[in-house]
Amino acid sequence: MIAQQTIQQILSRIDIIEIVGSFVKLKKRGVNYLGLCPFHNEKSPSFTVSPVKEIYKCFGCGRSGNTISFLMEHEKYSYAEALRWLAARYNVEIEEKEVSPEVRQQQQVAESLYIINGFAQKFFSDMMFGSEGGQDIGLSYLKERGFNEEIMRKFQLGYSPDQRDVFARAALAAQYNLEYLQKSGLVVVRDEKPMDNYRGRITFPIHNQTGKVIGFGARIIKSNDRAPKYINTPENEIYVKSKILYGSYLARQAIDRQNECLLVEGYTDVISLHQAGIENVVASGGTSLTVDQLRLIKKYTKHLTIIYDGDGAGIKAALRGLDMALEESLDVKLVLIPDKEDPDSYVRKIGAAAFRDFVAANKKDFILFQLEVALKDAAGDSNKKAELVNQMAETISKINKAEDFTRQQDYIRQCAEILRIEESGLHSLVNKFIRGRIEKQESRTAAQNDARAATGESGMGLSDGTGGAINGGQAQAMDTGMPPDDESISLLFRHEQNERGMIRSLLDFGLKAWDEQTSVADYILAECVELYELIDNKRLLKILDLYRSWYEKGLEPTTKSFLYHEDQELSTLAVSIMDLHLEISPNWKDHFEGKIATPEELYREDVLSTMSWLKLRKIKRLMEENQQDLAKPHEGEELMVLLQTHRHLKELERELLRNVGTVIVK
Repeated sequence: MIAQQTIQQILSRIDIIEIVGSFVKLKKRGVNYLGLCPFHNEKSPSFTVSPVKEIYKCFGCGRSGNTISFLMEHEKYSYAEALRWLAARYNVEIEEKEVSPEVRQQQQVAESLYIINGFAQKFFSDMMFGSEGGQDIGLSYLKERGFNEEIMRKFQLGYSPDQRDVFARAALAAQYNLEYLQKSGLVVVRDEKPMDNYRGRITFPIHNQTGKVIGFGARIIKSNDRAPKYINTPENEIYVKSKILYGSYLARQAIDRQNECLLVEGYTDVISLHQAGIENVVASGGTSLTVDQLRLIKKYTKHLTIIYDGDGAGIKAALRGLDMALEESLDVKLVLIPDKEDPDSYVRKIGAAAFRDFVAANKKDFILFQLEVALKDAAGDSNKKAELVNQMAETISKINKAEDFTRQQDYIRQCAEILRIEESGLHSLVNKFIRGRIEKQESRTAAQNDARAATGESGMGLSDGTGGAINGGQAQAMDTGMPPDDESISLLFRHEQNERGMIRSLLDFGLKAWDEQTSVADYILAECVELYELIDNKRLLKILDLYRSWYEKGLEPTTKSFLYHEDQELSTLAVSIMDLHLEISPNWKDHFEGKIATPEELYREDVLSTMSWLKLRKIKRLMEENQQDLAKPHEGEELMVLLQTHRHLKELERELLRNVGTVIVK
């Protein structure tokens, strides 16, 4: 874990224009900067970056955030990866939180392996492009395969000479540890002597999501019946095959832009398609798809198109991992390459444009294709058909997320039609599999809770109360099954704006003076004690509670405290609260006379107005409750008290409305 002191040092150096400008061409427009949005295709720039507020917002697609969230969105980094990227950019030395000796050792080994792999990648590339043997053997082989030098350098391809220990000697001379060289898979020890593991092979570096080399695939050039065609890095602290997709680092932005990921089997398939200009492609490395790989794809898009060879082996490979893809809510299509070709050879044969057209025209729905293949295999066998019905019901039951309900029903209808069985029967069978899975999950949970109880641990989880973004009025409309009317929507929007205004005032002006003894934060936090239950947006309450806890500990929270918070929900909410579009043009004075007061100069009026509107909501609710009591039968004294209460509340309402400059017309 990165120490908080290091994080603060990184945050203090961030320049959002510099960082975002590394990826997007920005032009100054008033106090802000404008450019074409990197998250969707647009011809007119609507992507706005504010250097003052340190946020960006696209008024076309709605994406917004800060510098860290930009790196997370654009580069698909985790929060920690984005911080490390910024630390490297600003030469900030990362200090780790106190961790156990075992974890520290693991981190040191991982860092050593990254360094060794980086050295190896450069060594192999230099050998291929800079040595006579590399050019004659490695470079000429790749050129014969149709690869140009530009694409080779893009993927950092290299060549390991067909000699015993050229790399090993170079690495040991550079003071790299022999144990780590063996762990990386680059060097093996034979007869107590180190030797190169990838002798006479083309090397394909494999990168993680930040672009670091985590391992290699190495393809033999000469024909050798005893040697494997490919050698891959053994699993270690940084290389876990089930969590890797070859080419994902170079494909991530294209996948995001096109909202589709093409999945192929081999390294050369990926490189050939990139060379043809088709960049939204990754490879599974010829292994069955894993949950981790599918989740990596899901970071970029929900649309996965698998492109495999059209032979029997290719079909079987494509069908592996189908159920896992469905459980991850991926929309999966399948394209089979014809004529005993693979994507590498086929794109060379027909060209990039024709390949794109072929993929678009030949996408098959994964589930229906599986059914089609299995029906051919059943070939009139009633037992096999019965097994197939069960198999399809189990597969469809994996589509179990609420948002995929319509999709699940469509599959039930289509499969029942193809299988020529009753739709209701297939529906019941699907539900049976769903119930069975739920019962198994409940049994596992009960067993875990029993085990915790036996050890004195609690099996209950506490909700933080922030799970729903639906406010009270919306929830009521949902409970009755009726949509809210226009007036309700308008009221909800106004209430939401009041709540956001209060939080914005707290973040922007909380540390400013309210009077001689107190700050704005003191005033707002004290007033909020009675207004707490009025705030319908529970996510805003989370910011309020966190601000209060920090403030009471003597800290000085600001907008920036939440803007760069590691909880991305809080960070995103803080960005949305800020008014990016309400900037005064610096050219105002050229057209109008007089000084325009800034929000910083009017903060007391802003705070008073916001809090007054919240108090008005409180009074309005009290009046409604009082009116409900008045509608009931009462004795004379009780009725008098209720009428006096009504008059008192109306006086309070008039006073508050005078403060905010509003008049009630009767």
